[in-house]
Amino acid sequence: MTAPVAPTTVEITKIEASTLTAAPRPRRISPRTAVLIAVCVLWLAVFAFSHGQGTDTLPTASLTDVHGFFDTVKEWVADNRSSNVVLLALDVVRIVINAVVQALLSLLAATPYGLGYPEIGWLGSTLLFGWIAWVCGNGRVAALTVGFLVVIGVQGLYLEAMQTLAITFAAVFFALVIGIPVGIWTGRSRRVERVLTPVLDFMQTMPTFVYLAPLALIFLIGPAAAVIATLIYAAPPVIRLTAHGVRDIPESIDESVASLGATPRQRLRTVVLPLARTSIVLGINQTTMAALSMVTIAALIAAPGLGQVVVQALQSLNVGRAFNAGLAVVLLAIVLDRVTTAIGRRADPAVVAARRTAAVLPRRIAYGTGAAIALAAIFLSRSQLWAAVFPAQIEIGDLIESAVNTASAWVNTTFGGLTSALQEVVTTALINPLQALLEQSPIVVVMAAFTVIAFVAGRATLAGATLAGMVVVWLLGVWGPSMITLASTLVATVLTVAIALVLGVWMGRVPRVDAAIRPILDAAQTMPAFVYLVPFFGLFGPNRFTAIVAAVIYAAPISIKIVADAIRQLPETLGEVLLSTGSSPWQAVTKVQLPMIRHAITLAVNQALIYVLSMVVIGGLVGGGGLGYLVVAGFVQTDLFGKGLAAGLAIVIWGMLLDRTTQAFAHRTPLAPTAPPAPARRLR
Repeated sequence: MTAPVAPTTVEITKIEASTLTAAPRPRRISPRTAVLIAVCVLWLAVFAFSHGQGTDTLPTASLTDVHGFFDTVKEWVADNRSSNVVLLALDVVRIVINAVVQALLSLLAATPYGLGYPEIGWLGSTLLFGWIAWVCGNGRVAALTVGFLVVIGVQGLYLEAMQTLAITFAAVFFALVIGIPVGIWTGRSRRVERVLTPVLDFMQTMPTFVYLAPLALIFLIGPAAAVIATLIYAAPPVIRLTAHGVRDIPESIDESVASLGATPRQRLRTVVLPLARTSIVLGINQTTMAALSMVTIAALIAAPGLGQVVVQALQSLNVGRAFNAGLAVVLLAIVLDRVTTAIGRRADPAVVAARRTAAVLPRRIAYGTGAAIALAAIFLSRSQLWAAVFPAQIEIGDLIESAVNTASAWVNTTFGGLTSALQEVVTTALINPLQALLEQSPIVVVMAAFTVIAFVAGRATLAGATLAGMVVVWLLGVWGPSMITLASTLVATVLTVAIALVLGVWMGRVPRVDAAIRPILDAAQTMPAFVYLVPFFGLFGPNRFTAIVAAVIYAAPISIKIVADAIRQLPETLGEVLLSTGSSPWQAVTKVQLPMIRHAITLAVNQALIYVLSMVVIGGLVGGGGLGYLVVAGFVQTDLFGKGLAAGLAIVIWGMLLDRTTQAFAHRTPLAPTAPPAPARRLR
């Protein structure tokens, strides 16, 4: 008997394309889809006859025994901070970190109002950072660094920018000191990898907001708590990428060096680190960008810098000031991204080899001259007032704020009807119905529906974890606010995925469109989450719609890129076959290409949910309501700390449940040969 021959890629694509011209056949609904449809129908039926019954009746301002327990814990920590051994040890950590932060602040950003001038004034720090950018990158990166720092100074925010950089540098320093050794250990030990991977998944899945309350409780509000929160959020990328670089080193190379009698330390220094250098530097880039994003949010626990300006502007409804500070944050993000990216290019082995063969002496002379200029600027900044503090005579921050406020008022006057109509349509057609379904359905019904969905996705284990998580949310006394947050999250996710499918397919099918849009998406991914609130805050005002729109724009880039990459990786012969069958572009997309990238679409949904939840929670600053509002209220009002902490725990639970459920669907979706694997983490 002749063995069966596997079909080739061309044959597979011909089979797929033949469905476009064949007679239409009724499609069978899979059992999983049938169960999901039945759940939705039964849920709607129960809601129609029993809405408002068995729901959460706890008023927003009311407190429960659980909230009181958290307040008691807060009081106990305050009373025993100087006597408990564990708290004393943690306080030592706080003191050490605070000393590093204060040293950097005094170096770059000491305020001229009673606390002395910075040791390196604006002129010295600007040219010093420019020289570093030149050495790490090239002249263009150096010019961009100097130019953007001067622009920030002209905005009247140089001091705040240096405060933000000081805290960011401190957080990145500790993240690298911890992350690189842990990454090396993880890359060389499968056992450590199995233990650490779920921890890293958890750290990257949690919205940034929820780090703040418990850390402020333990380490007090201020720069130290901000650095620790930033460290926790920013360390996973460098750990993962370092482990990836170490793991990809061929075993034969390591064994060859070991056979020559090299010690483990020598192998690490001469083989592991040089070969993993590119991946490690990429991890430094990702960690730095994550740190900047978290530092701005840490303004809620009194971290100084640009984040403070943004928060105060949002709370006072000052769109112009929020825009001015948000623009400065974006400029800092671009500078840090370009410098760390340039370092990554320099770490490429081919670039290293080319630099070794090039003339060294002229480059050293140029770098030495630049260093002398930077040192001269530092000397001037320590001896001349105009070089120590950015000259107020050339600051135009007030003019920018006034212009933006005027433009915002004009836009609202001119297009207020259009924006209000858009807001009304989305709110009436999507947000209100879904929120009513979640809020006014009996709690038991909501729990049962999500438990069945989890069972369909991942079977009994995930279903049990989902049910237990929802019960905990109910016991925390924040079921009602969590339904508001969940409704906003689901609406924003649906809108994000719709945009991702349209733009992703377009980019994947048309290379010129991809070349035009992808740089915009890359730039959008470097901006901290806070910045997305500012323009929509000016357009739509403080409400939940603003939070949803900002969440969609924040989450769309990664989802669009996932879909576009999956479309582009489909076999090239597929397009020729589809063209030969006479299929229309719509048929090609809907009947062949989208079904073939089902796995990538599910991954895009997973990433959209994670990003959206993080941004919707931050939307509590602009009237988004729900759990985000309670977290913010817990920072502002002492009597609501316990409820704010409970809301933070609820956010963690919902984030884990949504992430695990969508991951389960992704793993159970048939995998197309060219689709990328689904990682259990937040992508960047």
